[in-house]
Amino acid sequence: MSARSTPRGYCRQFTRQQNRKPTRFDILVGPQEPYIFSCTFRFLNASDKKVLVFTSCQPPIPQKILAKMTKSYPTVTEDYQNAIEKCKRKLRGLIAEKNCAPIMVRLAWHSAGTFDCASRTGGPFGTMRFDAEQGHGANSGIHIALRLLEPIREQFPTISFADFHQLAGVVAVEVTGGPEIPFHPGREDKPQPPPEGRLPDATKGCDHLRQVFTKQMGLSDKDIVALSGAHTLGRCHKDRSGFEGAWTSNPLIFDNSYFKELLSGEKEGLLQLVSDKALLDDPVFRPLVEKYADDEEAFFADYAEAHLKLSELGFADA
Repeated sequence: MSARSTPRGYCRQFTRQQNRKPTRFDILVGPQEPYIFSCTFRFLNASDKKVLVFTSCQPPIPQKILAKMTKSYPTVTEDYQNAIEKCKRKLRGLIAEKNCAPIMVRLAWHSAGTFDCASRTGGPFGTMRFDAEQGHGANSGIHIALRLLEPIREQFPTISFADFHQLAGVVAVEVTGGPEIPFHPGREDKPQPPPEGRLPDATKGCDHLRQVFTKQMGLSDKDIVALSGAHTLGRCHKDRSGFEGAWTSNPLIFDNSYFKELLSGEKEGLLQLVSDKALLDDPVFRPLVEKYADDEEAFFADYAEAHLKLSELGFADA
């Protein structure tokens, strides 16, 4: 395959990601209704030639959706990018060994979810390094994630806390079987934490969810439901949130179980918060819950898009 053999009027863009077997490519196909396909191939040696063999393909993201996510990413040095790749490998090992994916996702989310569109403050900019933000009520127990990460953090002092914390969240989703989420480095650490009270309250319903995710952060209804699906990972702890229990029967696997459990009703031993059950009462949210419960690939595609947006709130805006 080569750009030369591409049909006239179309563009195919291949981006090889190093240190990964099989090799992934992003393929841009157009022109009138362009799509991005994230495909996986293997390089095989045959008759002294390398043969590119297609093995799988993720659901496409329409270019019109990507247009809404236009960013102007900063250029980082080759050394910095290499550090990111090495750090990613270390994070994979740590998260797999310690089974700590849920709290890494929580760290990344709670860091990013403080972004406020109006004031352009808060967001995924490394402020969870401050004791003041760790002390916010919604962040109870987050110090456990930071303590687990410290040995790796010490190996990569040139990486900003902002990039480091978001990278941990991206890797955690991947390690537990979830979608691969693009990661763009270059976030700078902010000098002070945001005020307390910007994260969603699990005891409130749809109006509150839209107030926080849509009005404050600038995310969509679809993003709200897709991001809620990450509750498939982890559990609540009484001493941290006041609640106890997991949302699914396997809280270390990233899949669409959260939506299936939500639709099946309350079960002994599993948790459903007010903010979870509220998704079933809303005429916009419920069809998305049903869609994701029935179609895991659709959930993965929408989750990857929503997580990317969350992790880049206020970052590299064009």
